[in-house]
Amino acid sequence: MLSLAARSPMLSTFSIVAYDPLAQEWGIAVQSKFLSVGAVVPWARAGVGAIATQAHANTAYGPDGLAMLAQGLSAQETLDRLTAADPERDRRQAGIVDAQGRAASFTGKECLEWAGGVTGPYCACQGNILVSADTVHAIAQTFEHSRGELADRLVAALAAGQKAGGDRRGQQSAALVVVRAAGGYAGYNDRCIDLRVDDDPRPIRKLQRLLDLHHLYFGRTHPEDWLKIQGKLCRELQRILRRSGHYTGRLTGQYDEATQVALRALVGIENLEERCREDEALIDRMVVEILRRKFAPKG
Repeated sequence: MLSLAARSPMLSTFSIVAYDPLAQEWGIAVQSKFLSVGAVVPWARAGVGAIATQAHANTAYGPDGLAMLAQGLSAQETLDRLTAADPERDRRQAGIVDAQGRAASFTGKECLEWAGGVTGPYCACQGNILVSADTVHAIAQTFEHSRGELADRLVAALAAGQKAGGDRRGQQSAALVVVRAAGGYAGYNDRCIDLRVDDDPRPIRKLQRLLDLHHLYFGRTHPEDWLKIQGKLCRELQRILRRSGHYTGRLTGQYDEATQVALRALVGIENLEERCREDEALIDRMVVEILRRKFAPKG
């Protein structure tokens, strides 16, 4: 049963919920003139769908909507049930994509102008208290014509919406959530990406920087970027490990136990362990570049 909050926050917000059928990922990107929008708007579950709830947000739309989607209801059916059970539906705004990527968007007639939404292939885009409708159209068009990972496409769409006018009251916070089965850290949950900018004058730009860092620390290494730790490269790493204080042995070029232990410690400190396969003596090319720069000889 849909539960209703006695009071709900007013979020002057624009968002996109979307699905990537190839990667089997669902995600939400949102920006608002509201503190910590990521704590209210985005909801997602791998294999089920994604939901954005905003305007006079009813956060029950998140868990209740995901439960309906998990039962097999479509995005539109879920949105219809959520709003039908909500006596304050006219003040709500929401967007949903379901497990198949079917999209639905709802804007209550009492949401403040400009307010509205559009749906496109695998996405729903919506906003309220916007400069104009150009914002949601720019979001949808940018997403539809972009390529690459879902997270990058979502942030690019958000940036396009801001460039087209964005929130009439300005900017304050932004968030990005992407889910995929076993996509979380070490595969223990579905939360691939959960990034938030809670209070910043240019939150989308900050969100992009956080996403770039996420790619660095947790992104997938392309097969051609794995380097074998042996010979010249191994000696260079041993030299770096000496400078970092993790290795005191000779520069043998042999990936022995002492070198392996030292490298494990260093990449762990630098949060780069996801890009090092120590048992296979493999290291990501990007990690080597980072270590070279950070532990370059002084003088």
